[in-house]
Amino acid sequence: MAEEIRRLPVGVQSFEDLREGGFVYVDKTKYIYELARRSKQYFLSRLRRFGKSLFLSTLKAYWEGKRELFEGLEIAELEKDSAMAFEPHPVFYFDFNGQNYQDRALEDVLDGMLSEWEELYDCEKNGSLSDRFKKPLSWDSMLTAKSTAAEGGRIACWRQTNLSISSNSK
Repeated sequence: MAEEIRRLPVGVQSFEDLREGGFVYVDKTKYIYELARRSKQYFLSRLRRFGKSLFLSTLKAYWEGKRELFEGLEIAELEKDSAMAFEPHPVFYFDFNGQNYQDRALEDVLDGMLSEWEELYDCEKNGSLSDRFKKPLSWDSMLTAKSTAAEGGRIACWRQTNLSISSNSK
């Protein structure tokens, strides 16, 4: 019987792509389980190329309820008795990677993201960017956000890599 050769996920930043593509994956999902139950805010800081994007993509898949992606991983075992495990909930995922802030203002990027969510969650697009940014956290649809430690909770995934707005930086 031929041994299956699994590829290394060089450049793969999407948990969904990684799992569906059969790449090698070091299971760190127990940290997501622990993080979800502590019900605090966290600042995730790591060096470049140390898995921030992949971790946030994994969080996104977890909160969106993509149970099939977690089959065979530690979190599936940890969540097996939880009735609320893997229930889908809205996730606001900010990815500032790959944007050219020389040609497109940060406000335009945020406006585009908010517009997509306003359409997705059937909300009016009115008011300043600042006012609109406050709305997602108070939308009625967000009241059903995933429970953490038996209390209502919300999650927003932020992704920032080399955010550069100055024309002199690279």
